[in-house]
Amino acid sequence: MRFRPPVLLVCSFAVATLVAGCGSDDQRPKARSKPDKTAAPTTAPTTTTLPPFTSTIAEASVPEVQVFDAPEAPAPSRSYQNPWHVNDDPAEPTVPLVFLVEEQRDDGWIRVLLPERPNGTTGWARAADFMLTNTRYHITVQLAAHQITVYDGETVIVQEPAAVGKPATPTPPGKYYIRVLLQSTAPGSVYGPFAYGLSGHSDVLTTFNGGDGELGIHGNNDASVLGKSVTSGCMRISNDSITRLTQLLPLGTPVEILP
Repeated sequence: MRFRPPVLLVCSFAVATLVAGCGSDDQRPKARSKPDKTAAPTTAPTTTTLPPFTSTIAEASVPEVQVFDAPEAPAPSRSYQNPWHVNDDPAEPTVPLVFLVEEQRDDGWIRVLLPERPNGTTGWARAADFMLTNTRYHITVQLAAHQITVYDGETVIVQEPAAVGKPATPTPPGKYYIRVLLQSTAPGSVYGPFAYGLSGHSDVLTTFNGGDGELGIHGNNDASVLGKSVTSGCMRISNDSITRLTQLLPLGTPVEILP
């Protein structure tokens, strides 16, 4: 099935094929009341401790996920449909909703990283609404060094030059996660054969070609730009590596972008 993928920073495929996805519809916050401050205090819940180099991915198992500003909040501040439609268009394919878990408590609540502005926004959701799995895969992008490194635990599986945002449209440092994978039907384009859409957004471009200025990691059609600051915020890597990674990385894989 063909579709117009979610618009990324200079990652708008004219025609593409969906491989897998995770993310959210563009939900407006719902009205909510103030927390009940009269509730009796309880013992603070403990937080699950993960082994080193391990992250938890939450894949929604319910048709709608409610997200709260705090576990004690009386009403959700936002909600996300599962699955969600590409481009928020009901005529387009649907993709599963996935978050990266930032904190897991023993009282049934998880704090998740949300794919919305401002970058780094988190919220609380009920663990029972998800299938939780652990991954040792993680990605680090060092902007000053123009380098991307992909790890399996402590083991480096890819390390190479990456093109990053130019001074006028820099790639914003921060912690993100992979939320959608797209395959191009024009692998000779600037995007190469594949593109990952991330949970983060440009701090400069609030819109791009009708989209929300989302960040991405994708291939290229000119290897000479790798290792340079030339993009509108996306990160370009070799076509061989992006192709290899699509066989390894699950949606929800954490991505840390360093200055």
